[in-house]
Amino acid sequence: MPRAALSASARVQEEWHRRIEEEYRSAALANHLTLWLVQIGASPGLIERGLRITKDELAHATLSHRTYRGAGGAAAPAIVRETLQLARRPGEPLEHDVTRVALRTFCLGETVAVPLFKVLREGCTVPIARKTLDRVLRDEVRHREFGWLLLDWLFELPLAPALRAIVERELPDGFAQIRRGYAPESVRTEDRMDSAERAWGLMPPAEYARVVERALVRDWIPRFERRGIDARAAWDRGG
Repeated sequence: MPRAALSASARVQEEWHRRIEEEYRSAALANHLTLWLVQIGASPGLIERGLRITKDELAHATLSHRTYRGAGGAAAPAIVRETLQLARRPGEPLEHDVTRVALRTFCLGETVAVPLFKVLREGCTVPIARKTLDRVLRDEVRHREFGWLLLDWLFELPLAPALRAIVERELPDGFAQIRRGYAPESVRTEDRMDSAERAWGLMPPAEYARVVERALVRDWIPRFERRGIDARAAWDRGG
């Protein structure tokens, strides 16, 4: 283990503690989405992929917990139970809510997660943290593809015109939410981080912002364009 990584800062502990919570939340939401897929009669292949994602997220939570403990953390994850379920919009077909989750959680969230975890992994040299990021990055690629496959399946349904309209209407806000979460203006100049924290799989806020902007060009614009949606215009409208 590199000398700089022999001890973990409070920031490292806090970040890995947060990741445990996020992985539990991701597992719960993937499981809830899979129930919805059963209810709308999705293809068995999509349902099986959803169940696999739930299992992956639980594995990520376990590995993140081991990393947190390896960093000296001892607190239990502070899971907010109310966040572990998907919300329904009354009076709308379930397919509408499935489309929103496919868009925001997978086509946006899991798609940007791939390059984000790739960069986190590149600077990570602490073995226990590197093992966790190796597994997470490998799985995130599959989770990203699930989202786009699900969106394509939804666009083949009789409800497709309404579902496409939902994507086009909500995409600007989805992009804005991604930027608020990963790349707010207030942190875009915070480009320095202690090398020991980098070795534990962290990166400075400004790097998050750069990864998000690269994802727009490399992932979102071409992927949405293949589906007849202008992601660049949606990004601009999202502010």
